[in-house]
Amino acid sequence: MTSPIRILVDADACPVKEEIYKVAFRHQVAVVIVSNRPLRVPDHPLIERVVVGDAFDAADDWIVAHCPVPGIVVTADILLADRCLKGGAAVLAPNGRPFTENSIGGAVAMRAIMADLRAGAGSETAGGPPPFSKTDRSRFLSALDEQLVRLARAAR
Repeated sequence: MTSPIRILVDADACPVKEEIYKVAFRHQVAVVIVSNRPLRVPDHPLIERVVVGDAFDAADDWIVAHCPVPGIVVTADILLADRCLKGGAAVLAPNGRPFTENSIGGAVAMRAIMADLRAGAGSETAGGPPPFSKTDRSRFLSALDEQLVRLARAAR
C-alpha cells in the first residue's frame, strides 16, 4: 500500500536523488521530481517527473502550488524552503539539515547578508557552499528516513 505522504524534489541541482528513491521505495512513498529540464528518473510507479518551463522560479512556484501535506520538500533553496514551510510541508536540505519554523528566519537573514557581501565584493569573492560530502549524503539519508517515520506516525 502506498503512503499518502509525498516527497517533492527541487531537482535541477539536487545531489541526493538516488538516496531519495532508495528511501521512498522502502517506505512506499511517492516522489515528484520537479525540474526546468528533462531529467532521467527511474521507471517506477512511485516516481513522477514534472518538467516546468524555464521561466524564473517556475519550479519553485510549481512546488509551492503542490506543497505536500503531509509530505516533504527537498531543496537547498532557502526562499523556497520558507514558502513550503508556510504551506505546511516539512523541508529538508540535501545535506540533511531540516528547515524549521524556528530556523528559517535566521537562514533567510543570513542569505540576504551573504548576497550583500558578494555584491559588495564584486568578482573578487569566490564562494559558495562547501563541497558535498559522504557525510552530507549519510546525514540526508538518516534525516529523510526520520522525517518519513515521524510523518507516518502523525498520519495514524
